[in-house]
Amino acid sequence: MTDLPLAPDGGWDSLYLAGDWTDSGDRDAITVENPYTRESIASVPAGTDADVDRAYETAASAQETWAKQPPQARAGVISAAIQFVGDHREEIVELLARESGSTRVKSEAEVETARGMMQQAASYPFRMDGQHADSITPGKENVAERVPVGVVGVISPWNFPLHLSMRAVAPAIAAGNSVVLKPASNTPITGGLLLARIFEAAGVPEGVLSVVPGRGSEIGDAVAGHDIPRTIAFTGSTEIGQGVAATAARNCALPAMELGGNNVHVVTDDADLERAVDGGVFGSFLHQGQICISINRHLVHEDVYDEYVDALADRAASLPTGDPTDDDTVIGPIIDESQRDQILEYVEESVDAGATLETGGDHDGLVVEPTVLSDADNDMAAACNEHFGPVAPVIPYASDDEAIELANDTIHGLSGSVHSEDLEQAREIADGIETGMIHINDQPVNDEPHVPFGGMKQSGMGRYNGEQILEEVTTTKWISIQHEPREYPF
Repeated sequence: MTDLPLAPDGGWDSLYLAGDWTDSGDRDAITVENPYTRESIASVPAGTDADVDRAYETAASAQETWAKQPPQARAGVISAAIQFVGDHREEIVELLARESGSTRVKSEAEVETARGMMQQAASYPFRMDGQHADSITPGKENVAERVPVGVVGVISPWNFPLHLSMRAVAPAIAAGNSVVLKPASNTPITGGLLLARIFEAAGVPEGVLSVVPGRGSEIGDAVAGHDIPRTIAFTGSTEIGQGVAATAARNCALPAMELGGNNVHVVTDDADLERAVDGGVFGSFLHQGQICISINRHLVHEDVYDEYVDALADRAASLPTGDPTDDDTVIGPIIDESQRDQILEYVEESVDAGATLETGGDHDGLVVEPTVLSDADNDMAAACNEHFGPVAPVIPYASDDEAIELANDTIHGLSGSVHSEDLEQAREIADGIETGMIHINDQPVNDEPHVPFGGMKQSGMGRYNGEQILEEVTTTKWISIQHEPREYPF
Protein backbone atom coordinates (compact mmCIF):
# COMPACT_ATOMS: atom_id res chain seq x y z
CA MET A 1 0.00 0.00 0.00
CA THR A 2 1.37 3.42 -0.95
CA ASP A 3 1.78 6.02 1.75
CA LEU A 4 -0.72 8.53 0.37
CA PRO A 5 -1.97 11.68 2.09
CA LEU A 6 -5.65 11.78 2.91
CA ALA A 7 -6.65 14.18 0.11
CA PRO A 8 -5.74 13.62 -3.54
CA ASP A 9 -3.48 16.05 -5.37
CA GLY A 10 -5.37 19.30 -5.81
CA GLY A 11 -7.77 18.62 -2.96
CA TRP A 12 -11.31 17.34 -3.20
CA ASP A 13 -12.38 19.36 -6.26
CA SER A 14 -12.85 16.34 -8.53
CA LEU A 15 -14.83 13.19 -9.23
CA TYR A 16 -13.39 9.69 -9.09
CA LEU A 17 -14.23 7.84 -12.30
CA ALA A 18 -12.70 4.59 -13.51
CA GLY A 19 -9.70 4.97 -11.23
CA ASP A 20 -8.98 8.57 -12.21
CA TRP A 21 -9.49 11.85 -10.40
CA THR A 22 -11.41 13.93 -12.94
CA ASP A 23 -11.59 17.73 -12.73
CA SER A 24 -14.79 19.65 -13.17
CA GLY A 25 -14.36 20.66 -16.81
CA ASP A 26 -17.63 22.16 -17.96
CA ARG A 27 -19.67 20.53 -15.18
CA ASP A 28 -21.59 22.55 -12.63
CA ALA A 29 -20.08 22.76 -9.15
CA ILE A 30 -21.45 21.85 -5.74
CA THR A 31 -20.18 24.24 -3.07
CA VAL A 32 -19.51 22.28 0.12
CA GLU A 33 -20.03 24.44 3.19
CA ASN A 34 -19.10 24.05 6.83
CA PRO A 35 -22.56 24.01 8.49
CA TYR A 36 -21.25 25.85 11.56
CA THR A 37 -19.21 28.65 9.97
CA ARG A 38 -20.96 28.57 6.54
CA GLU A 39 -17.53 28.86 4.94
CA SER A 40 -16.83 27.02 1.70
CA ILE A 41 -14.49 24.07 2.18
CA ALA A 42 -14.55 22.68 -1.38
CA SER A 43 -16.13 23.01 -4.79
CA VAL A 44 -16.98 19.53 -6.00
CA PRO A 45 -17.98 18.82 -9.61
CA ALA A 46 -21.63 17.88 -10.00
CA GLY A 47 -21.78 14.58 -11.84
CA THR A 48 -23.89 14.22 -14.96
CA ASP A 49 -25.93 11.40 -16.45
CA ALA A 50 -22.98 10.78 -18.79
CA ASP A 51 -20.71 10.38 -15.75
CA VAL A 52 -23.13 7.85 -14.28
CA ASP A 53 -23.12 5.91 -17.56
CA ARG A 54 -19.34 5.86 -17.69
CA ALA A 55 -19.07 4.80 -14.04
CA TYR A 56 -21.49 1.90 -14.48
CA GLU A 57 -20.00 0.75 -17.79
CA THR A 58 -16.51 0.75 -16.31
CA ALA A 59 -17.79 -1.03 -13.21
CA ALA A 60 -19.36 -3.77 -15.32
CA SER A 61 -16.15 -4.36 -17.30
CA ALA A 62 -13.99 -4.41 -14.14
CA GLN A 63 -16.22 -6.61 -12.04
CA GLU A 64 -15.66 -9.98 -13.66
CA THR A 65 -11.89 -9.83 -13.20
CA TRP A 66 -12.29 -8.56 -9.64
CA ALA A 67 -14.68 -11.40 -8.75
CA LYS A 68 -12.12 -13.94 -9.96
CA GLN A 69 -9.52 -12.67 -7.51
CA PRO A 70 -8.82 -15.18 -4.73
CA PRO A 71 -10.49 -14.39 -1.41
CA GLN A 72 -7.23 -13.41 0.24
CA ALA A 73 -6.66 -10.73 -2.42
CA ARG A 74 -10.08 -9.16 -1.89
CA ALA A 75 -9.73 -9.41 1.88
CA GLY A 76 -6.28 -7.83 1.58
CA VAL A 77 -7.69 -4.74 -0.10
CA ILE A 78 -10.25 -4.30 2.69
CA SER A 79 -7.53 -4.77 5.33
CA ALA A 80 -5.35 -2.17 3.62
CA ALA A 81 -8.32 0.22 3.57
CA ILE A 82 -8.78 -0.31 7.30
CA GLN A 83 -5.12 0.53 7.85
CA PHE A 84 -5.42 3.72 5.79
CA VAL A 85 -8.42 4.86 7.86
CA GLY A 86 -6.51 4.16 11.06
CA ASP A 87 -3.46 6.07 9.82
CA HIS A 88 -5.60 9.13 9.02
CA ARG A 89 -8.08 8.85 11.86
CA GLU A 90 -7.62 12.37 13.28
CA GLU A 91 -7.82 13.98 9.86
CA ILE A 92 -11.05 12.13 9.12
CA VAL A 93 -12.52 13.18 12.49
CA GLU A 94 -11.71 16.80 11.64
CA LEU A 95 -13.14 16.46 8.13
CA LEU A 96 -16.41 15.06 9.50
CA ALA A 97 -16.68 18.06 11.82
CA ARG A 98 -16.04 20.54 9.02
CA GLU A 99 -18.32 18.99 6.42
CA SER A 100 -21.16 17.41 8.42
CA GLY A 101 -21.12 19.43 11.65
CA SER A 102 -20.22 16.36 13.69
CA THR A 103 -19.07 16.82 17.28
CA ARG A 104 -15.95 14.97 18.37
CA VAL A 105 -17.85 12.23 20.19
CA LYS A 106 -19.97 11.62 17.11
CA SER A 107 -17.05 11.79 14.65
CA GLU A 108 -14.93 9.40 16.68
CA ALA A 109 -17.84 6.98 17.02
CA GLU A 110 -18.51 7.16 13.28
CA VAL A 111 -14.92 6.40 12.33
CA GLU A 112 -14.77 3.45 14.72
CA THR A 113 -18.11 2.09 13.52
CA ALA A 114 -17.02 2.38 9.89
CA ARG A 115 -13.80 0.52 10.70
CA GLY A 116 -15.85 -2.16 12.44
CA MET A 117 -17.98 -2.58 9.32
CA MET A 118 -14.80 -2.88 7.24
CA GLN A 119 -13.34 -5.48 9.60
CA GLN A 120 -16.49 -7.53 9.23
CA ALA A 121 -16.35 -7.09 5.43
CA ALA A 122 -12.77 -8.38 5.33
CA SER A 123 -14.12 -11.79 6.35
CA TYR A 124 -16.76 -11.95 3.60
CA PRO A 125 -14.50 -13.33 0.84
CA PHE A 126 -14.04 -16.40 3.04
CA ARG A 127 -17.77 -16.68 3.82
CA MET A 128 -19.03 -17.01 0.25
CA ASP A 129 -20.08 -20.56 0.91
CA GLY A 130 -22.77 -22.60 -0.77
CA GLN A 131 -24.42 -25.96 -0.30
CA HIS A 132 -24.58 -29.42 -1.79
CA ALA A 133 -27.93 -31.17 -2.15
CA ASP A 134 -29.03 -34.60 -3.26
CA SER A 135 -31.15 -34.77 -6.38
CA ILE A 136 -34.48 -36.42 -7.10
CA THR A 137 -32.99 -37.37 -10.47
CA PRO A 138 -30.66 -40.40 -10.46
CA GLY A 139 -27.04 -39.62 -11.21
CA LYS A 140 -27.39 -35.85 -10.67
CA GLU A 141 -25.41 -33.64 -8.31
CA ASN A 142 -26.80 -30.29 -7.10
CA VAL A 143 -24.61 -27.41 -6.00
CA ALA A 144 -25.81 -23.98 -4.86
CA GLU A 145 -23.13 -21.29 -5.00
CA ARG A 146 -23.13 -17.78 -3.56
CA VAL A 147 -21.90 -15.39 -6.24
CA PRO A 148 -21.64 -11.59 -6.44
CA VAL A 149 -24.61 -9.81 -7.97
CA GLY A 150 -22.24 -7.90 -10.27
CA VAL A 151 -22.54 -4.14 -9.92
CA VAL A 152 -23.98 -2.38 -6.87
CA GLY A 153 -25.24 1.20 -6.87
CA VAL A 154 -25.06 3.01 -3.53
CA ILE A 155 -26.90 6.23 -2.64
CA SER A 156 -25.87 7.44 0.80
CA PRO A 157 -27.08 10.20 3.19
CA TRP A 158 -25.39 13.17 4.85
CA ASN A 159 -25.90 12.46 8.55
CA PHE A 160 -23.36 9.62 9.03
CA PRO A 161 -21.74 9.91 5.61
CA LEU A 162 -18.62 7.80 6.11
CA HIS A 163 -20.31 5.03 8.06
CA LEU A 164 -23.49 4.77 5.99
CA SER A 165 -21.53 4.73 2.72
CA MET A 166 -18.92 2.29 3.99
CA ARG A 167 -21.44 -0.24 5.34
CA ALA A 168 -22.62 -0.84 1.75
CA VAL A 169 -19.44 -0.19 -0.23
CA ALA A 170 -17.01 -2.38 1.75
CA PRO A 171 -19.20 -5.53 1.82
CA ALA A 172 -20.07 -5.16 -1.86
CA ILE A 173 -16.42 -4.89 -2.89
CA ALA A 174 -15.35 -7.68 -0.54
CA ALA A 175 -17.96 -10.00 -2.02
CA GLY A 176 -16.59 -9.49 -5.53
CA ASN A 177 -18.82 -6.72 -6.84
CA SER A 178 -17.92 -3.35 -8.28
CA VAL A 179 -19.62 -0.22 -6.94
CA VAL A 180 -20.88 3.14 -8.14
CA LEU A 181 -21.40 5.49 -5.18
CA LYS A 182 -23.45 8.67 -5.21
CA PRO A 183 -22.99 10.52 -1.90
CA ALA A 184 -25.35 13.18 -0.58
CA SER A 185 -24.70 16.63 -2.04
CA ASN A 186 -24.23 18.07 1.49
CA THR A 187 -21.38 15.64 2.22
CA PRO A 188 -19.78 14.58 -1.08
CA ILE A 189 -16.35 14.31 0.53
CA THR A 190 -16.82 12.23 3.69
CA GLY A 191 -19.66 10.27 2.08
CA GLY A 192 -17.98 9.68 -1.26
CA LEU A 193 -14.63 11.05 -2.38
CA LEU A 194 -13.02 10.05 0.91
CA LEU A 195 -14.02 6.43 0.22
CA ALA A 196 -12.50 6.71 -3.25
CA ARG A 197 -9.24 7.82 -1.67
CA ILE A 198 -9.36 5.07 0.95
CA PHE A 199 -9.82 2.30 -1.61
CA GLU A 200 -7.41 3.86 -4.10
CA ALA A 201 -4.74 3.78 -1.38
CA ALA A 202 -5.72 0.19 -0.58
CA GLY A 203 -5.08 -0.88 -4.16
CA VAL A 204 -8.56 -1.59 -5.47
CA PRO A 205 -8.38 -2.10 -9.27
CA GLU A 206 -9.51 0.65 -11.61
CA GLY A 207 -13.24 0.66 -12.20
CA VAL A 208 -14.17 -1.39 -9.14
CA LEU A 209 -15.21 1.81 -7.37
CA SER A 210 -16.38 5.08 -8.90
CA VAL A 211 -17.77 8.04 -6.97
CA VAL A 212 -20.17 10.40 -8.72
CA PRO A 213 -21.22 13.35 -6.52
CA GLY A 214 -24.36 15.14 -7.61
CA ARG A 215 -27.75 16.39 -6.59
CA GLY A 216 -30.34 13.69 -6.23
CA SER A 217 -32.84 15.73 -8.22
CA GLU A 218 -30.42 15.73 -11.16
CA ILE A 219 -28.73 12.30 -11.25
CA GLY A 220 -30.63 10.25 -8.68
CA ASP A 221 -32.84 8.55 -11.26
CA ALA A 222 -29.83 7.83 -13.46
CA VAL A 223 -28.09 6.06 -10.57
CA ALA A 224 -31.15 4.15 -9.35
CA GLY A 225 -32.69 3.42 -12.75
CA HIS A 226 -29.63 2.36 -14.73
CA ASP A 227 -29.88 -1.06 -16.35
CA ILE A 228 -26.43 -2.27 -15.20
CA PRO A 229 -26.62 -2.46 -11.36
CA ARG A 230 -28.27 -5.51 -9.82
CA THR A 231 -28.63 -4.01 -6.33
CA ILE A 232 -29.36 -0.42 -5.33
CA ALA A 233 -28.48 0.28 -1.69
CA PHE A 234 -30.17 3.43 -0.41
CA THR A 235 -30.26 5.10 2.99
CA GLY A 236 -32.50 8.12 3.46
CA SER A 237 -36.06 9.29 3.93
CA THR A 238 -39.04 7.05 3.36
CA GLU A 239 -40.52 9.33 0.73
CA ILE A 240 -37.40 9.46 -1.42
CA GLY A 241 -36.57 5.82 -0.76
CA GLN A 242 -39.92 4.66 -2.08
CA GLY A 243 -39.18 6.45 -5.34
CA VAL A 244 -35.67 4.98 -5.52
CA ALA A 245 -37.02 1.47 -4.88
CA ALA A 246 -39.66 1.82 -7.57
CA THR A 247 -37.10 3.12 -10.06
CA ALA A 248 -34.66 0.29 -9.30
CA ALA A 249 -37.37 -2.36 -9.47
CA ARG A 250 -38.23 -1.41 -13.05
CA ASN A 251 -34.92 -3.01 -14.02
CA CYS A 252 -35.41 -5.84 -11.52
CA ALA A 253 -32.54 -4.47 -9.41
CA LEU A 254 -32.86 -5.42 -5.76
CA PRO A 255 -33.71 -2.38 -3.60
CA ALA A 256 -31.83 -2.56 -0.28
CA MET A 257 -33.53 0.23 1.65
CA GLU A 258 -32.92 1.68 5.11
CA LEU A 259 -35.47 4.46 5.41
CA GLY A 260 -36.92 6.84 7.99
CA GLY A 261 -37.80 6.15 11.60
CA ASN A 262 -40.10 7.42 14.33
CA ASN A 263 -38.50 5.64 17.24
CA VAL A 264 -39.91 5.44 20.75
CA HIS A 265 -38.19 5.42 24.13
CA VAL A 266 -40.66 3.73 26.48
CA VAL A 267 -40.20 4.44 30.20
CA THR A 268 -42.35 2.26 32.43
CA ASP A 269 -43.41 2.91 36.02
CA ASP A 270 -40.86 0.27 37.06
CA ALA A 271 -37.93 1.91 35.24
CA ASP A 272 -34.70 3.09 36.80
CA LEU A 273 -35.35 6.76 36.00
CA GLU A 274 -31.72 7.81 36.14
CA ARG A 275 -30.80 5.18 33.55
CA ALA A 276 -33.86 6.04 31.46
CA VAL A 277 -33.00 9.74 31.43
CA ASP A 278 -29.35 9.00 30.59
CA GLY A 279 -30.51 6.95 27.62
CA GLY A 280 -33.12 9.53 26.67
CA VAL A 281 -30.56 12.35 26.56
CA PHE A 282 -28.08 10.38 24.47
CA GLY A 283 -30.71 8.92 22.14
CA SER A 284 -32.36 12.27 21.47
CA PHE A 285 -29.40 14.63 21.24
CA LEU A 286 -26.44 12.75 19.74
CA HIS A 287 -25.56 14.52 16.47
CA GLN A 288 -28.39 17.00 17.10
CA GLY A 289 -30.94 14.21 16.66
CA GLN A 290 -30.01 13.87 12.99
CA ILE A 291 -30.03 10.07 13.09
CA CYS A 292 -32.62 7.74 11.61
CA ILE A 293 -32.53 5.63 14.78
CA SER A 294 -32.60 8.52 17.30
CA ILE A 295 -35.48 8.92 19.76
CA ASN A 296 -38.39 10.69 18.10
CA ARG A 297 -40.91 10.18 20.93
CA HIS A 298 -40.51 9.58 24.67
CA LEU A 299 -43.44 7.48 25.94
CA VAL A 300 -43.47 7.75 29.73
CA HIS A 301 -45.82 6.15 32.25
CA GLU A 302 -48.04 8.73 33.92
CA ASP A 303 -46.84 7.75 37.42
CA VAL A 304 -43.27 8.86 36.67
CA TYR A 305 -44.06 11.37 33.92
CA ASP A 306 -43.47 14.65 35.79
CA GLU A 307 -40.24 13.46 37.37
CA TYR A 308 -38.93 12.23 34.02
CA VAL A 309 -39.83 15.47 32.21
CA ASP A 310 -38.12 17.60 34.85
CA ALA A 311 -34.94 15.53 34.77
CA LEU A 312 -34.85 15.36 30.96
CA ALA A 313 -35.37 19.12 30.62
CA ASP A 314 -32.66 19.88 33.20
CA ARG A 315 -30.18 17.66 31.39
CA ALA A 316 -31.08 19.06 27.97
CA ALA A 317 -30.66 22.65 29.14
CA SER A 318 -27.17 21.85 30.45
CA LEU A 319 -25.77 20.43 27.19
CA PRO A 320 -22.99 22.57 25.67
CA THR A 321 -23.87 23.91 22.23
CA GLY A 322 -21.82 25.55 19.49
CA ASP A 323 -18.69 24.80 17.49
CA PRO A 324 -18.44 21.05 16.79
CA THR A 325 -14.64 21.26 16.72
CA ASP A 326 -14.69 22.23 20.42
CA ASP A 327 -14.17 18.98 22.32
CA ASP A 328 -16.79 19.93 24.93
CA THR A 329 -19.59 20.61 22.44
CA VAL A 330 -22.51 18.17 22.48
CA ILE A 331 -24.97 20.04 20.26
CA GLY A 332 -23.48 21.27 16.99
CA PRO A 333 -25.18 22.67 13.88
CA ILE A 334 -28.06 21.30 11.85
CA ILE A 335 -26.85 20.42 8.34
CA ASP A 336 -28.54 23.35 6.56
CA GLU A 337 -31.19 26.05 6.78
CA SER A 338 -34.04 24.03 5.31
CA GLN A 339 -33.58 21.25 7.86
CA ARG A 340 -33.32 23.79 10.70
CA ASP A 341 -36.45 25.62 9.61
CA GLN A 342 -38.43 22.38 9.36
CA ILE A 343 -37.42 21.38 12.89
CA LEU A 344 -38.41 24.77 14.34
CA GLU A 345 -41.70 24.66 12.45
CA TYR A 346 -42.52 21.26 14.00
CA VAL A 347 -41.78 22.70 17.46
CA GLU A 348 -43.92 25.79 16.86
CA GLU A 349 -46.83 23.75 15.51
CA SER A 350 -46.65 21.41 18.51
CA VAL A 351 -46.70 24.29 21.00
CA ASP A 352 -49.64 25.82 19.15
CA ALA A 353 -51.40 22.45 19.47
CA GLY A 354 -50.97 22.43 23.26
CA ALA A 355 -47.47 21.13 24.01
CA THR A 356 -45.48 22.89 26.75
CA LEU A 357 -42.00 24.10 25.90
CA GLU A 358 -39.92 22.96 28.88
CA THR A 359 -36.58 24.10 27.47
CA GLY A 360 -35.02 25.10 24.15
CA GLY A 361 -37.03 26.02 21.09
CA ASP A 362 -34.66 28.71 19.82
CA HIS A 363 -31.56 28.71 17.61
CA ASP A 364 -28.30 30.52 16.97
CA GLY A 365 -27.52 30.24 13.29
CA LEU A 366 -27.82 26.56 12.49
CA VAL A 367 -27.42 25.49 16.12
CA VAL A 368 -30.85 24.54 17.43
CA GLU A 369 -31.18 24.42 21.21
CA PRO A 370 -31.90 21.00 22.69
CA THR A 371 -35.67 21.13 23.12
CA VAL A 372 -38.04 19.24 25.43
CA LEU A 373 -41.82 19.33 24.90
CA SER A 374 -44.16 18.06 27.61
CA ASP A 375 -47.93 17.54 27.36
CA ALA A 376 -47.32 16.12 23.91
CA ASP A 377 -49.38 13.58 22.02
CA ASN A 378 -48.91 11.36 19.00
CA ASP A 379 -50.70 13.73 16.63
CA MET A 380 -48.44 16.73 17.22
CA ALA A 381 -46.07 17.73 14.44
CA ALA A 382 -42.91 17.01 16.43
CA ALA A 383 -44.17 13.52 17.27
CA CYS A 384 -45.93 12.23 14.16
CA ASN A 385 -43.15 13.39 11.83
CA GLU A 386 -39.53 12.26 11.81
CA HIS A 387 -38.30 15.64 13.09
CA PHE A 388 -34.58 14.80 12.67
CA GLY A 389 -33.48 17.37 15.20
CA PRO A 390 -32.63 17.88 18.90
CA VAL A 391 -36.28 17.71 19.95
CA ALA A 392 -37.79 15.44 22.61
CA PRO A 393 -41.62 15.27 22.75
CA VAL A 394 -42.68 13.47 25.95
CA ILE A 395 -46.01 11.64 25.77
CA PRO A 396 -47.76 10.14 28.84
CA TYR A 397 -49.39 6.72 28.84
CA ALA A 398 -51.39 4.74 31.40
CA SER A 399 -50.84 1.04 30.61
CA ASP A 400 -48.45 -1.26 28.78
CA ASP A 401 -51.09 -1.89 26.12
CA GLU A 402 -51.45 1.84 25.54
CA ALA A 403 -47.66 2.24 25.26
CA ILE A 404 -47.56 -0.45 22.58
CA GLU A 405 -50.52 1.10 20.76
CA LEU A 406 -48.90 4.54 20.78
CA ALA A 407 -45.55 3.14 19.69
CA ASN A 408 -47.11 1.36 16.71
CA ASP A 409 -49.19 4.35 15.62
CA THR A 410 -46.77 5.28 12.83
CA ILE A 411 -45.84 4.19 9.32
CA HIS A 412 -42.31 3.56 10.57
CA GLY A 413 -40.73 0.62 12.38
CA LEU A 414 -36.98 1.09 12.59
CA SER A 415 -35.68 1.11 16.17
CA GLY A 416 -36.78 1.76 19.75
CA SER A 417 -36.07 1.18 23.42
CA VAL A 418 -37.87 0.12 26.60
CA HIS A 419 -36.85 0.80 30.21
CA SER A 420 -38.05 -1.37 33.08
CA GLU A 421 -36.45 -3.15 36.01
CA ASP A 422 -38.99 -5.93 35.34
CA LEU A 423 -37.35 -7.63 32.36
CA GLU A 424 -40.41 -9.76 31.66
CA GLN A 425 -42.52 -6.60 31.37
CA ALA A 426 -39.88 -4.94 29.19
CA ARG A 427 -39.69 -7.96 26.90
CA GLU A 428 -43.48 -8.11 26.49
CA ILE A 429 -43.55 -4.44 25.48
CA ALA A 430 -40.57 -4.90 23.17
CA ASP A 431 -42.20 -7.91 21.53
CA GLY A 432 -45.38 -5.91 20.96
CA ILE A 433 -43.71 -3.00 19.17
CA GLU A 434 -43.54 -3.36 15.39
CA THR A 435 -39.92 -2.50 14.74
CA GLY A 436 -36.86 -4.07 13.21
CA MET A 437 -34.69 -3.32 16.25
CA ILE A 438 -35.42 -2.59 19.90
CA HIS A 439 -33.18 -2.27 22.94
CA ILE A 440 -34.12 -2.98 26.56
CA ASN A 441 -32.73 -0.65 29.24
CA ASP A 442 -30.78 1.27 26.61
CA GLN A 443 -31.72 3.70 23.82
CA PRO A 444 -32.33 3.20 20.08
CA VAL A 445 -28.99 4.43 18.69
CA ASN A 446 -27.18 1.11 18.37
CA ASP A 447 -25.35 -0.41 15.42
CA GLU A 448 -22.99 -3.40 15.56
CA PRO A 449 -21.15 -4.76 12.50
CA HIS A 450 -22.15 -8.38 13.09
CA VAL A 451 -25.82 -7.87 14.04
CA PRO A 452 -28.68 -7.40 11.50
CA PHE A 453 -29.67 -3.76 11.02
CA GLY A 454 -32.92 -2.70 9.34
CA GLY A 455 -36.57 -1.86 9.74
CA MET A 456 -40.15 -3.00 9.32
CA LYS A 457 -43.13 -1.30 7.67
CA GLN A 458 -42.11 1.84 5.77
CA SER A 459 -38.69 1.96 7.42
CA GLY A 460 -37.21 -0.13 4.66
CA MET A 461 -36.50 -3.56 3.28
CA GLY A 462 -33.51 -5.82 3.62
CA ARG A 463 -30.80 -5.78 6.26
CA TYR A 464 -27.25 -4.50 6.64
CA ASN A 465 -24.38 -6.03 8.65
CA GLY A 466 -23.35 -9.59 9.42
CA GLU A 467 -24.52 -12.40 7.17
CA GLN A 468 -27.55 -10.35 6.17
CA ILE A 469 -25.69 -7.83 4.01
CA LEU A 470 -24.37 -10.75 1.96
CA GLU A 471 -27.99 -11.46 1.01
CA GLU A 472 -28.14 -7.98 -0.55
CA VAL A 473 -24.85 -8.03 -2.49
CA THR A 474 -24.73 -11.68 -3.57
CA THR A 475 -27.13 -14.09 -5.20
CA THR A 476 -27.46 -17.87 -5.17
CA LYS A 477 -26.71 -19.82 -8.34
CA TRP A 478 -27.88 -23.42 -8.77
CA ILE A 479 -25.54 -25.64 -10.75
CA SER A 480 -26.49 -29.25 -11.44
CA ILE A 481 -24.20 -31.91 -12.88
CA GLN A 482 -25.72 -34.98 -14.54
CA HIS A 483 -23.01 -37.61 -13.99
CA GLU A 484 -24.88 -40.52 -15.58
CA PRO A 485 -27.02 -40.66 -18.70
CA ARG A 486 -30.55 -39.64 -17.89
CA GLU A 487 -33.65 -41.36 -19.20
CA TYR A 488 -36.17 -38.94 -20.67
CA PRO A 489 -39.85 -39.75 -21.34
CA PHE A 490 -39.54 -38.90 -25.06
